[in-house]
Amino acid sequence: MSKTEFTPMIEQYREIKRTQPDAILFFRLGDFYEMFFEDAELAARELEITLTSREAGKNVRVPMCGVPYHAANNYIARLIAKGFSVAICEQVEDPKLAKGIVKRELIKVITPGTITAEALLPGAANNFLVVLREEAEGVGLAACDSSTGECLWTAMQAKEATNKVNEVCDFVYHLMPAEILVIGRYSGYDELAAFVENRISRCSLKTWPVEDFNAIDALPAEFFGEESIPDFAAAKLAVGCLLLYLKQTIRSDLSHISRLTHYRPQDFLAMDAATLRNLEISRNLRDGSSKNTLLSVVDYTKTAMGARTLRRWLEYPLVNPHQIEMRLEAVEELVAQLPLRKSISALLSNVYDLERILARVETGSSNGRDLVALKNSLKILPELKQALRSCHSRLLAEAASALKTHYEVVELIEAALLEQQPFSVKEGGMIKPGYDIELDELVNFSRDSQDWLTAYEAREREETGIRSLKVRYNRVFGYYIEVTNAHSDAVPSRYIRRQTLANAERFTTPELREFEVKILGAQEKIAALEWQLFQKVREFVRERLNDIQKTASLLAIIDVLVSFAEAASLNNYVRPQINARREIAILDGRHPVVEKYSKDLFVPNDVHLNHDNCEIMIITGPNMAGKSTYMRMVAHIILMAQAGCFVPAKQASIGPVDRIFTRIGASDDLTMGQSTFMVEMNEVSQILRFASRDSL
Repeated sequence: MSKTEFTPMIEQYREIKRTQPDAILFFRLGDFYEMFFEDAELAARELEITLTSREAGKNVRVPMCGVPYHAANNYIARLIAKGFSVAICEQVEDPKLAKGIVKRELIKVITPGTITAEALLPGAANNFLVVLREEAEGVGLAACDSSTGECLWTAMQAKEATNKVNEVCDFVYHLMPAEILVIGRYSGYDELAAFVENRISRCSLKTWPVEDFNAIDALPAEFFGEESIPDFAAAKLAVGCLLLYLKQTIRSDLSHISRLTHYRPQDFLAMDAATLRNLEISRNLRDGSSKNTLLSVVDYTKTAMGARTLRRWLEYPLVNPHQIEMRLEAVEELVAQLPLRKSISALLSNVYDLERILARVETGSSNGRDLVALKNSLKILPELKQALRSCHSRLLAEAASALKTHYEVVELIEAALLEQQPFSVKEGGMIKPGYDIELDELVNFSRDSQDWLTAYEAREREETGIRSLKVRYNRVFGYYIEVTNAHSDAVPSRYIRRQTLANAERFTTPELREFEVKILGAQEKIAALEWQLFQKVREFVRERLNDIQKTASLLAIIDVLVSFAEAASLNNYVRPQINARREIAILDGRHPVVEKYSKDLFVPNDVHLNHDNCEIMIITGPNMAGKSTYMRMVAHIILMAQAGCFVPAKQASIGPVDRIFTRIGASDDLTMGQSTFMVEMNEVSQILRFASRDSL
């Protein structure tokens, strides 16, 4: 059988597609992204768009579908939400200047865990990629949100395989990643796959073969300081594989990923996946949203960074009494000073998602709107810094001292960029008049050309006597003169026909052609010069990225502290006392979620637990009597206190706990292949294995 001969363009497509067999290839053709062969059939079915065909060689037609490039994000988002990856192939030279086929290159691969485009991201939640590697010594995990630059690692050295798998499941459940990569073989893969399918919605889980681990071994040192690189072999390989995957997908500078945090479970109040689900801290049992959760009760944040930090504080409460007291002290000061709290909230409401803007700046995907949003966010800093100077609590005083105002960034963007920015960075309309002399001259010429066109049209109407004559422009034919068929007899011989329509004819003249060459040349120069100037502004910001990232982190912390204070003030919460007696004493405690959303008056309850005479409480009563509510109330109050939040009670004294375990409700987990009895036994087994003297 003879080999099929495809056209050069289809051969170009096939060559690029061979490098990305597992992704849907968006192949740029003019104003569309086209898909061919199996990708076209798959995309047409998943996106519910028309499947057609295209001539691909002599007597050869192949399946094809396409989407407009300006609307591509909507279609990409739908594919990513279904777990697909999308490879973007762009034209990298001007078709007008191309000799033969236009040069195209793969510029990025968008996977569920490597999204950086704002339109595709969840605003108040992180978008984590998790990488897992198992070695003989244990399991290493690395996680990164490439849209914010957050990166962390942890290791599990549990002797029993079951424990190791449970710890992995707990870790990923906290992060709720969009994508998990398993490097090589993992002994607990089947259990992890079942857990992900049933507990983490819209998470892509796949194995990723890596052949050369020697090259990966050196990658962490390119991004992070030696002191933060794991010494646990499996974790170091996981970090290296994560960085390699990001480099191969995002395909641009990743300098914003510069901080690697070691997640140590002992630094936080530990809660396994079952506890997180049962307590409904940030996700409810009904649909997985934050509605009617503890998060929804205390969330008065004004920024996306603050919302993500709040979620993290609630899911990872502290155990160190000194750190807890620092947060509580700051919240107390903000509760006492209503004008200060309102002032800070008003300022923070003008702050955009700096972490994600900075990530787009670093990867080169930011536009003028991003930089203007950055400028407007930074403009509030002098006033915020001044407001915080009166604070005495350590956290707020340190924030006031550490906040930089970034005057130089604000001043440059203010001078260079118009407030109203176009979406595209390649078509002009970004730079302010007066910023660049050469650009001003070109813009003035372009503006004066409109006056010339108006005068030219008037002159042609006068000379030809055709009052309906129009001079127009489109991208295909450039500038032309349009005359309706009713006046075709009056068209002068000097007119050169360009196009015939149903009701009109289109012409040009030597004079109009000469003008067209000049004006289009000027417009192209304007767009090119604006792009150059914009790149210089963006590079100026990029050079100061680390400092602005630190500012973004400080703003997120301030936002959460203000949110806690607002929740305390509105919901009548009190500051808990943190004791060293390993005692829990709550007077008139209330369930924060039930109290907030129930129409009935909540009846407060007391709690007293200690190691002397009340280590265990047995609660009995009929169905719907409030037993589960009481248990959740105790857990929520302790969790809130250790997160640094005031609590719903008349009085509370909390000895920090290291773990919270819950077993609330009884139901089969058929999707996980477990009966009610098996679920209960597994969860009790977890409690018996890991509970300590300081566990609840």
